[in-house]
Amino acid sequence: MGKRFLLFLLTNVLVMTTIIIAWTLITTFTDVSGSFEKEGAVLGLDYVSLMIFSLLVGFAGSFISLAMSRWIAKKMMKVKVLNPDGQLTAHERSVVEKVHRFSRAAGLVHMPEVGIYQSAEVNAFATGPSKKRSLVAVSSGLLNAMDDAAVEGVIAHEVAHVANGDMVTMTLLQGVVNTFVVFFSRIAAILVSRLVRSEMQMIVQFAAVIIFQILFSILGSIVVSAYSRHREFHADRGGADLAGNDKMAHALRSLKAYVGRAKVNDRTDDSAVQTMKISGKGGMMKLFSSHPDLDERIARLEER
Repeated sequence: MGKRFLLFLLTNVLVMTTIIIAWTLITTFTDVSGSFEKEGAVLGLDYVSLMIFSLLVGFAGSFISLAMSRWIAKKMMKVKVLNPDGQLTAHERSVVEKVHRFSRAAGLVHMPEVGIYQSAEVNAFATGPSKKRSLVAVSSGLLNAMDDAAVEGVIAHEVAHVANGDMVTMTLLQGVVNTFVVFFSRIAAILVSRLVRSEMQMIVQFAAVIIFQILFSILGSIVVSAYSRHREFHADRGGADLAGNDKMAHALRSLKAYVGRAKVNDRTDDSAVQTMKISGKGGMMKLFSSHPDLDERIARLEER
């Protein structure tokens, strides 16, 4: 989920920023009232109108990001989509068979698209706007580094994300976060603009809205990351139900062993250890991690 989380978050920030810039330009050079001004109100703002605007922009940004998620993933990761009815290598057909087998076991009516992308990183991700239009992709590095049982555990984990509808629920949460980001970034921008001369206030407010929106989006990602970590445990359980507890635990242990080898070889900085967001982050950076610690995930599986 690490890749899909980062791609979704990046797309969301870019979409939101584009919407705000477009709206600000429109309201600046037309008669449309975009200032939400209200006489006698604190800071001269109509907070009800601003909240409604924030809700519309916030959820529009998250749902546009969701709609684009599969397309963005394919383009950015250069995913080769595998046609199950086409000519495939034995390696490729094995991946398709695993995804379809676990999808049927998870009760999915529509099979996800299956893809492979060329990368040394050990990675797999699932994305898409709905269960009907989902994508499960694995890296060539994962297939080369892991044995068949570990690959099954990883793929089962990703199929569980699709079956659980995690992208949709994450989108709803992101919409709520976006709403507060838009709301408070405009208030903060107004406060900052009041510190400069009146002739500079419009320019300062415009720039401040963009800066605060990006800053608050980063802070808001802490909430979304915490939710993502929670869903990872749930996907581990789902993967264990699909592939078997032993295979899911084996997949996590294999990934942990790979991390250990990468550290010994001093390769922790080359993005080769990314499946399910294994980053070994510590301190404050753990707040921004989309995945919990591997040891904790393994321990929870062993407790089942």
